[in-house]
Amino acid sequence: MQIIYKDIAIDVKNGTTVNQLLHEEIQKAKCKIIACKFNNEIKSLNYCINTSGKLELIDLKHKDGMRIYRRGLVYIISKAFSEVYPGALMTINYQLSNAMFCTVDNLNITNEVLKNVNKRVKEIIQSDLPIEKKFMTKEEAIEFYKREKTLKGRLQLDLEQKKEVTLYYCEDYYNYFYGVLPITTGFVEAYEITKYHNGFLIRYPNKENPYSLAKFEDTPKLFATLEEYEKVHNVLNINTLYKLNKIIKEGKIEEYILLDEALHEKKISTIADNIAHNKNFKLIAIAGPSSSGKTTFAKRLELQLKLNGLKPVTISVDNYFVERENTPLDEDGKYDFESIEAIDTKLLNDDLVKLLNGEEIDAPTFNFHTGHKEYRGKKMRLEPDEILIMEGIHCLNDKLTYLIPKKQKYIIYISALTVLNIDYYNRISTTDTRLIRRIVRDYQFRGYNAIHTLEMWPSVNRGEFDNIFKYQEEADVMFNSSLIYELSVLKKYAIPLLKEINITSPLYSEAKRLISMLSYFEDIPDEAVPTHSLLREFIGGSIFKE
Repeated sequence: MQIIYKDIAIDVKNGTTVNQLLHEEIQKAKCKIIACKFNNEIKSLNYCINTSGKLELIDLKHKDGMRIYRRGLVYIISKAFSEVYPGALMTINYQLSNAMFCTVDNLNITNEVLKNVNKRVKEIIQSDLPIEKKFMTKEEAIEFYKREKTLKGRLQLDLEQKKEVTLYYCEDYYNYFYGVLPITTGFVEAYEITKYHNGFLIRYPNKENPYSLAKFEDTPKLFATLEEYEKVHNVLNINTLYKLNKIIKEGKIEEYILLDEALHEKKISTIADNIAHNKNFKLIAIAGPSSSGKTTFAKRLELQLKLNGLKPVTISVDNYFVERENTPLDEDGKYDFESIEAIDTKLLNDDLVKLLNGEEIDAPTFNFHTGHKEYRGKKMRLEPDEILIMEGIHCLNDKLTYLIPKKQKYIIYISALTVLNIDYYNRISTTDTRLIRRIVRDYQFRGYNAIHTLEMWPSVNRGEFDNIFKYQEEADVMFNSSLIYELSVLKKYAIPLLKEINITSPLYSEAKRLISMLSYFEDIPDEAVPTHSLLREFIGGSIFKE
């Protein structure tokens, strides 16, 4: 066979592993190589080459490389827990600032417990033990899973769809992990296990600096929001994919959908009540990352404010861009529309001050074709019973509304903070949930295919990190727009779009990863989604019109 590596053709014998083929290059790499791409699919370094194709190595500075690093770290820590405290069931709850928050059933997490576990983790890493992928027949797997509580999260579909099932083994420890793992435990270097609330944090590096840990930025408001939703769904007994699918199969999902939607309505109502009870609030600022459902949230909030006797008036930050020639440039020399410097903050603040003082303004309309503000005679004045609502990515940043006193502003952060896990060890990424929403919406309402959305996503994420996430704790309140059932609805839209990305595309591995994740969800028909649901913003049929 012939392999193309760095545009060089290499003859290879059938069954040669990637590690054997490029062992010297892997050992000498400046940044640690942890996996590979073969014909645009993510593979282990122990992947046996059995066909011709293109080969790339993946290091820790690659997003997939860091995913594999984190997965390997969780595997090692879960192995250590099972050995030091047999019977204690570790759960990955959610992600916080380059860390994963974990809890353990039947075990009180103390510093002494973590010290004992960490000692074993270090021994496992230093021993550089092989992590092997092993296969079971369907019959063997059925018997195996009956005995193993920790593996029920995503495996019923494996047993229905596949002739064999894979497990990762290290010595006598086994577990099922969603995606490729490192080939040995020695790949993990930088990490920390530290007590946090009723559980602990697994801290890990980021791909920009894979050999050291960044400072942990505590996010108490974000944590409290996640905990709130986690507790509710634990009470409903629907916190894992296994349980969600079981409810769908039993035909009981309608009640859970109504409960999930009621949770949203209750939270929005509480936010509106808080605003109405504080007579100082004159400006409601709403911010959140892409595909958080800001549009529907704002409309539902307006209804609740009206019930409280307030009349909402909206003002768009998008009409306050600077003139095109004054727009800042990014590092590639392109217009950086996501920078706060792209907003005419002086004019915005002057207009806001006038409105809040009861004065009339001549509101601009930004012409995106010409790149200039236009004045079309749109006059605005805020009456005593009216309240101003503004939405934009910079609304968390005090620089956007620097002339407005803090006591007059109520800042809302909205994001889809997923609390549903595939199983105890494999969580569903909040970012992945928003990405699926974006793929569906971009196709439904903007005419973009999945390739376009995936190509733009890294840039979108960078803008979110720079302009939203670092300011999220500045919010007065956080609203979690996730719905426990949403991926079961979105999958029928997203999978066909992702399947259009073929193996020749560099995005194939990402598309395949998302398809694999979505395939484990049972279907829920659109008819089950209420017309006022935030989810309708992405699939259509919303009662709220633009």
